[in-house]
Amino acid sequence: MQQEPSRRNLESEEGEFQPPLTFVAGRDLVHQGQLDQAAYILASGWACSYKLVEDGQRQIVDFQIPGDFLGLRSVLLNVSDHSIEPVTDIEVTEIHVADLLAAFAQTPRLATAMLWAASRDEAMVVEHLVNIGRRDAAARLAHFLLELGARLALVGLGSKEGYACPLTQYLLADALGLSAVHVNRVLRQLRERGLVTFRDGFVAFGDYDQLANFAQFEPSYMDQTGPLLS
Repeated sequence: MQQEPSRRNLESEEGEFQPPLTFVAGRDLVHQGQLDQAAYILASGWACSYKLVEDGQRQIVDFQIPGDFLGLRSVLLNVSDHSIEPVTDIEVTEIHVADLLAAFAQTPRLATAMLWAASRDEAMVVEHLVNIGRRDAAARLAHFLLELGARLALVGLGSKEGYACPLTQYLLADALGLSAVHVNRVLRQLRERGLVTFRDGFVAFGDYDQLANFAQFEPSYMDQTGPLLS
């Protein structure tokens, strides 16, 4: 069930505006099969997009970090093909499809930027498919942590030293097609090799270059520069 936002639209002296909406962790913001939803820009916190299979198991498709869009594809296709759950408490800005299309018509460069963002998301999903299908568990986890670090660095929340990360081993397991026990075992192996440590909500890279070589991580598929909006 979609959660009611904690704050409603307010009206300023200049007219109507959309303040951030707050959603709590663990309750779906968007559910699979939902119609006529809005899209959102994630202002703070982390979320995940996922699908459930018939036996109740969950496959996390991706994690969203500040600056990412939530539910954009589902808005344009009129129905959500996946669910979105806040991993932490989040703040989002709501965007209705009519406003989005009007902005595209008025600002073609914005439409270009959105196309770039959608294309980058697709490239990451392709890489995740390769990750699950062809990399062993250690390389799979290492690659995923490196990708998260590169994405967070783009918005000033990470570096080659490491980054704060609220994900549990259960969430990583659902994203990587592993069990939580296997994730724990692989993290220990990577830590013992001096490559990366994930402890107390922080991912610390011990040897970034060696880890990237081990995982065959080449971040060019994310095209970090993006289009110019000016």
